[in-house]
Amino acid sequence: MTEEEARERILAAAEELYYRKGYAAVGMDELRAAAGVSLRRLYALFPAKTDIVAAVLQRKHHEWETSLTAAVGEAGSDPRTRLLAVYGYLEDWFCTDGFRGCAFINAFGELGGTNPEVASIVRDHKASFQRYMADLVVAAGAPASLAAQLSILAEGAQSTAAISADPQVAVQARSAAEVLIDAATHSTRR
Repeated sequence: MTEEEARERILAAAEELYYRKGYAAVGMDELRAAAGVSLRRLYALFPAKTDIVAAVLQRKHHEWETSLTAAVGEAGSDPRTRLLAVYGYLEDWFCTDGFRGCAFINAFGELGGTNPEVASIVRDHKASFQRYMADLVVAAGAPASLAAQLSILAEGAQSTAAISADPQVAVQARSAAEVLIDAATHSTRR
């Protein structure tokens, strides 16, 4: 097995285990067994658990941005529809088997208070989402302040759906987003 194949196996196993069981609950030996690599190889590629957590979160960030951008792109060219597509994306995600909330919120809750590197990665991810929402809001002709409001709805929906196990939370968030978008775009037309 090449170094890249071993790295991929470790990260895929870590992503699945951390998301299902939690970051703190998964030890290096369990990860090694799930990835099918030796402990020596694991430590050669990732000298510390934080290195693995950081790499997993970077993968999740890329996956999130790619998937969200694709879902919004498929919504067409209407700026309002594109904004609302964010909540459709969330609903689809909330309906997947094994949905356990946002990996970034989970990581921050478990490790953010004691691991500055993890806290920084999570903050960067959330800031990136805020910028993405701001771009969508500006394209819709709404005031920039709407981006933070819509982002908070999306973030709250992720946490609430994970706790309640109810994917309809995304529909409720979308309904609230429609009210906010309509109010914001109506006030800019006056």
